[in-house]
Amino acid sequence: MRTLLFALGATIVTLTAAGVLFVLVLPRRPRGIERLSLFLLAAVRLTFAALSRLGRTFEGKDSILSPIGPVYLVAQLLSWAGGFIVGFALMLNETTHNFALALQQATTSLFTVGGVRVGGTENLAIDIAAGATWVVVVTLQIAYLPSLYASFNKREGLIAMLESRSAVPAWGPEILARHQNVGITDTLPELYASWEQWSADLAESHTTYPVLLFFRSPEAWYSWLIGLLAVLDAAAMQLALAPTRASSQARLCLRMGFTALNRIALTLGWHVNPDPSPTGPIQLSFEEFERAVLMLDATSFEMERSAEEAWPDFVGWRVNYEAVAYRLADLTEAPPAPWSGTRRHLNVKTESPHRPPQRTPRGFSHGGRHD
Repeated sequence: MRTLLFALGATIVTLTAAGVLFVLVLPRRPRGIERLSLFLLAAVRLTFAALSRLGRTFEGKDSILSPIGPVYLVAQLLSWAGGFIVGFALMLNETTHNFALALQQATTSLFTVGGVRVGGTENLAIDIAAGATWVVVVTLQIAYLPSLYASFNKREGLIAMLESRSAVPAWGPEILARHQNVGITDTLPELYASWEQWSADLAESHTTYPVLLFFRSPEAWYSWLIGLLAVLDAAAMQLALAPTRASSQARLCLRMGFTALNRIALTLGWHVNPDPSPTGPIQLSFEEFERAVLMLDATSFEMERSAEEAWPDFVGWRVNYEAVAYRLADLTEAPPAPWSGTRRHLNVKTESPHRPPQRTPRGFSHGGRHD
């Protein structure tokens, strides 16, 4: 029996160490034992999602949800500590002959606060192994955090820049309208190119470090997902409404964008249709699309097709990313922007983007909210 407990303890220590290794040293898409970290992340998210119901406004809910990422990192560290303590305690049980005393000895050895020998045969090898293990784990965690926050900062830069090109919250048709209003539609290819590269970085960082999905932007109405969805919708609308005028970079942006979303979905264990039918269906209605086209027409945005003519092409693009984007928006409690699906836990209304006044030396035209 003692040998069996020792073997069980050694197995727990080995599996816990493997989890640490794959998360902190060999970051990659979770496939095996490292998927256990996703279950812990889900538990933390659900806890904060329930607490967010206490907030009355989205800003209040966002404040409640903002600690999800940091709390998960602490919970992950504690789960590793628990695994090592239990594992080493089972290994020490052979000499202490009492599991409670073995837990006490394993805990003090692990945290290197001085060993507590509780009787029985001395087992310095396990005591030293426990202390050395936790020193290594803490060192790796310290080295891991800068990489994590570097990826977060890199992600947020382009999102902040999008506010001047779109609105808050970001919305695809508003991106096109804003560029038309201020006469900078010639910069749209540059915008698409930037978001293509950003999407490639996102696909790498957010599959390697899934916790980044739940690191919220410093501003409540900013969101990596809503920003990407807005840019993809803008590219899809331009390709559908003005195919000969749209830059080829719009296609590249769309391809990389929905590829990144699909890779994230696969990391979370979701089923993804790699080749959906271009005829749909999609959740966005034609009536919503038509209203956006009328809004663009009011800004004199150059269009070669009517809403009816452009709709099939728009559906053919959006079907590649809508389902995953909507599911991620619900999972991460993203800001309730137009064309971004529903939020089961937020219980707040969709917020229309706000367009600031367009000022000129001779006066200004009033902006406002666009429904």
